[in-house]
Amino acid sequence: MPTQRDYYEVLSVEKTASGDVIKKAYKKLALKYHPDRNQGDGAEAAAESFKEAAEAYEVLSDADKRARYDRFGHAGVQGAAGRGGGGGFSDMEDIFDAFGDIFGGAFGGGGRRSRGGGRRVRRGSDIRTSVTIDLIEAARGVKKPIDVRRTQECEHCGGTGAKPGSKPETCSTCAGHGQVIQGNGFLRVQVPCATCRGTGVFIRDRCPICGGDGRQPERVTLDVSIPAGIDNGMTLCLRGEGEAGEGGRGDLYVDVRVKDHPLFEREGPHLTCQVPISYTQAALGASVEIPTIGGSEALKIPAGTQPDKVFRIRGEGMPDPHGGPGGDLYVHLALEVPRKLDETQDRLLRELAEHEKTNVSPHQKGWLDTVYEFFAGRDAEEDDAK
Repeated sequence: MPTQRDYYEVLSVEKTASGDVIKKAYKKLALKYHPDRNQGDGAEAAAESFKEAAEAYEVLSDADKRARYDRFGHAGVQGAAGRGGGGGFSDMEDIFDAFGDIFGGAFGGGGRRSRGGGRRVRRGSDIRTSVTIDLIEAARGVKKPIDVRRTQECEHCGGTGAKPGSKPETCSTCAGHGQVIQGNGFLRVQVPCATCRGTGVFIRDRCPICGGDGRQPERVTLDVSIPAGIDNGMTLCLRGEGEAGEGGRGDLYVDVRVKDHPLFEREGPHLTCQVPISYTQAALGASVEIPTIGGSEALKIPAGTQPDKVFRIRGEGMPDPHGGPGGDLYVHLALEVPRKLDETQDRLLRELAEHEKTNVSPHQKGWLDTVYEFFAGRDAEEDDAK
């Protein structure tokens, strides 16, 4: 599989480029590689460049997608670029349908056409939702049910929007094309018809159920398969699960949120965790059980290990959602000092301190002993004063 080029490189713009600069760069490339202008031997290569530019523009022209792309690269917008779900647009008509309007009708194509005329047949709108998972689910992959509110084709009118027994009429303003030509002289542009709003038809007797819209609201539960290794903020695309439309359903984008874990912190593909050890374990060496995503593992701590030591356990991080090598687990040792000592611990440590010639605090007297001595001393002072 060929490596995807950086979207900024595709459009030849800086990472700080404004939306207007990105739009201008895309328009220039789209006109250069447009299929109508590239026939013959170079048509196939031009078509690929045409789709590549459209994919880059769709991501970089959207603030949310651009932010995820800047943070995670192509993995952050997997499924968000193009109608094909991460691999670019599925066909040229998708590109015309998505971006044809920015060329003022002079772009050609202009979107899908109906079988019987030239009017524009629009796909349903894309919709967005989110799903929350924990880190273990993100590491292993999981299938989650999600509730989605969207529209479906009206069962009463079959999606026509017209009252049963009647049918939509051809728009007299645009003759069913859905587009009209405006302007004069050399400046003439094609725009959606204001009478039929680009549909090419006029509904005289509207369906009493959907009010002429041709769609009804519905609520469905869908299962979304979340791949192992997905990161917080990534987006999945369920093709054809969006709003209903005359040209087919739109897409459903699912933003994945991964909850924080009490033991592990994630840094890209890697995980980190802190493991407390005692002074004797660090000084004498030990074998301790450490948590991993899959359960636990014995970690050998050599004698004389320092508190700031970091151990690396290869392959115990997060898997790669694209099938590449996974990350590692980094174990940070934290020296744990006991808050209270029993008599044996106190005696042994003082013997060690004496052996090391280390100055330590003397035994602390109990609070009642201290109070008793305080009052006994004061009484003695009063007796002397008499």
